[in-house]
Amino acid sequence: MQKSYQICAKCVMDTSDPDIEFDEKGVCSHCRHFQETRRFLYSEKELSKEIEKIKENGKGKKYDCILGVSGGVDSSIAAYYLKKMGVRPLAVHLDNGWNSEYSMRNMENVLKKLNIDLYTYVIDWEEFKDIQLAFFKSSISNLEIPTDHAIGALMYNMAFKLGLKDVVHGGNINSELVMPQKWMYDCRDLKIIKAIHKKFGKVEMKTFPTLGIWKLAYYTLVKKIRLFPILNYLNYNKEEAKRFLEKEFGWQDYVVKHGESVFTRFFQNYILPRKFGIDKRKAHYSSLINSGQMTRKEAMEKLDNDITKDPQTIADKGYLINKYGLRPEEFEELMNLPNKSHKDYPNHDLFIGRLAFIYMFLKKILTK
Repeated sequence: MQKSYQICAKCVMDTSDPDIEFDEKGVCSHCRHFQETRRFLYSEKELSKEIEKIKENGKGKKYDCILGVSGGVDSSIAAYYLKKMGVRPLAVHLDNGWNSEYSMRNMENVLKKLNIDLYTYVIDWEEFKDIQLAFFKSSISNLEIPTDHAIGALMYNMAFKLGLKDVVHGGNINSELVMPQKWMYDCRDLKIIKAIHKKFGKVEMKTFPTLGIWKLAYYTLVKKIRLFPILNYLNYNKEEAKRFLEKEFGWQDYVVKHGESVFTRFFQNYILPRKFGIDKRKAHYSSLINSGQMTRKEAMEKLDNDITKDPQTIADKGYLINKYGLRPEEFEELMNLPNKSHKDYPNHDLFIGRLAFIYMFLKKILTK
């Protein structure tokens, strides 16, 4: 039975998340989870110890760690803090053909001034276009699975290739923790990528970086490669970070989250709300509300703006249709396909759901 509409009394998450629950005060389960998780945030003192570990792991090598970069605020400020603390990162960027007009400029301005080397991996456009269109035809909600999977695979593969133990990223609790599981299926699932591509794709995957579950287990358990969320060790404030980057590096704000990618921007601002009834701004703003970086009133005012009709969104729509080589009516046909679940395709959902337990079990065996 469908729930009657309700919105959280503290944040702006609502029953567009089918799993949301509310307490007697009308506060949602996302807010409770945020506060419970935030209690376990690390301290700057602990950060110093972790940084020394990264430096020790990098001794005798050209670089201490891999740093995933996109030109966005999170990865840019992560680069600054690494350099400030004397770490020698290699910045790694995945170019999937969708960089926005000033994402590369932001990236270059920050990395050049910090004297950080950049390695850019370019996926063949015809190949990646075919994979993305296959996911569009699959009609599941998370069309970003190919990009997010490729980014993770590239970071781990580069760390392994260079003999490094640490992959630093800008993901963080303060601005990103709130995200309904039903909205976005797990990007680590290589099985569903191959299944959807086999069903709807035409171009062989040759340059697309992949990382299967057993390879990931080998990297993490045997080679001891770890992901390091540096911003979770700081009292990270997104707006303060933006102002600092603008002043120090001439960094330019994208206005919307993940605006460094034209596809991500259009996906979140048009495809998700129009096709799936998902407005990711609700989750993004709710994280900022819970971390004290935005008021609920400010979030509600922003949500009053129909982002699907924004001039930038309309321009992005024309750009995407042209870049894919589609006719407008073909794009509308894709938008009007019946929505599907990841469960409609071969997947590793059950396995991934038990991944944490399996990881801890194997870790005990391998570290005896």
